Amino acid sequence: MPTNLSDLKPNEGANKDRTRVGRGHGSGKGKTAGRGTKGQKARTGGSIRVGFEGGQLPLQKRMPYKRGFTNIFQTPWEVVNLGSLNGLDIDGPVTPEALEALGLIRGTEFPVKVLATGDLEGKIEVHAHAFSEAAKAAIEKNGGSAVVVERTDRWVTARPRNRRLAIDRDLKTARLGKVGGIERRSELASS
Repeated sequence: MPTNLSDLKPNEGANKDRTRVGRGHGSGKGKTAGRGTKGQKARTGGSIRVGFEGGQLPLQKRMPYKRGFTNIFQTPWEVVNLGSLNGLDIDGPVTPEALEALGLIRGTEFPVKVLATGDLEGKIEVHAHAFSEAAKAAIEKNGGSAVVVERTDRWVTARPRNRRLAIDRDLKTARLGKVGGIERRSELASS
């Protein structure tokens, strides 16, 4: 263990020297520098993208069961069935906050949808962000009410990942570098 700052050094094997290629055949990495002989991968910048098979139909296109895509903007709904609303120890209406407290949903940041699986017993007032038609009919048939709560979660609208900045759109609108347009960014900032 070091006694002072001058004794500090990295752990054994933490730092490794870079392999210096092309330094003569005695180094073992001379001449072709470990790249083999000729071909695309022997050239500077000659990389091959992942999944490329030299023009042959790649594996991901040959597989017949690989279809569709995963929607990264889909709403992660919290589903609550009518059968799970029976016998809840709740005074007043069943709200997303009450369901979270009982552990029936992950959290109030997710929208809640009530489905008609199971049988509902008794009159109950349910507040949720969405109801299936069968669930709403079953609740109202028992004398209860299905109240739709306005959604305020971050999945209300899909936001595509756009790397363009707002300033770029302003510059395009101002016709930067075009005939009759502005000439410098400073002119856009001053206007």
